[in-house]
Amino acid sequence: MSQTNSTSPPIVPREKLDFGLDGDIPKYWFDNHPFKSRFFDAMSTIFPEGERYFISCVRDFRDQVTDPKLLQEIKDFMRQEGQHGIVHTTYNQRLKDQGIDVDMLERIEHHILFDIVRKKVPKKMTLADTAAAEHLTAIMAHSFCEDKTLLANADHRMRAMYAWHAMEEVEHKAVAFDVMQKVAKVNYFQRILAMMIVTLGFNIHALLVTRYMLKVDGFSRWQRTKLWAKGLWWLYRPGGLFMSLFGHYIQYYKPGFHPWQNGQMRSYKLWLDTYNRTGDPIQAGEAVYAAGA
Repeated sequence: MSQTNSTSPPIVPREKLDFGLDGDIPKYWFDNHPFKSRFFDAMSTIFPEGERYFISCVRDFRDQVTDPKLLQEIKDFMRQEGQHGIVHTTYNQRLKDQGIDVDMLERIEHHILFDIVRKKVPKKMTLADTAAAEHLTAIMAHSFCEDKTLLANADHRMRAMYAWHAMEEVEHKAVAFDVMQKVAKVNYFQRILAMMIVTLGFNIHALLVTRYMLKVDGFSRWQRTKLWAKGLWWLYRPGGLFMSLFGHYIQYYKPGFHPWQNGQMRSYKLWLDTYNRTGDPIQAGEAVYAAGA
């Protein structure tokens, strides 16, 4: 059955979580594979500035919101996004210690998002960008947590961090969309244009950062070529990481689409119950993995 906003779960900001990111996490923590690990690391470098951008774009319209429920959802959305940025910033320190110039990467992203997009693009379109990006993160969350084989050989602490991030992305996946539709009155063409731009931009950005990281890691041009060939096949082959999401992704292009038509993840309640019982996000992440392992 399709779900609407009335059946969405509460948005719960969870703070001061300990994922053991100061532990002995291997450099290539995902399947001992440089491309897979660095692609996810590239996403981690994108998140802090990206989350700040999302918060800013939703905040532009907050004063126009009159619905108390939506106002509370916006507040909780902003707190969750802020925590995501904090946790990924903590992990990104590990990348700095490995020789990755995270500060440089974040300066470039900040310049693009805040000095160009936020200053040159109409606020309605930056909100549409945010809603599109939130759809992408939500459908990736479904993939990461519903396909238990994906992160089966990943470090359990990293698996837990991405599981927590995924669950909260699902909780707030409709907030920016509702502000866009109900308050900003973004039309269908603007919504779809934003999705196409964000889809292309995210993929290019993540791949460019991945390329930079593999170069810093010291792989030769030929080694990087082989890693890229296998990595792109892993991402974009039929049934690959991203192509397996295509059915979920394309629903955004339907005129009557709403994020809660896709409902919750099957693993959401298990993660939530385990976390509420133990207060430990690592145990919650492992419960999700063990249920489908």
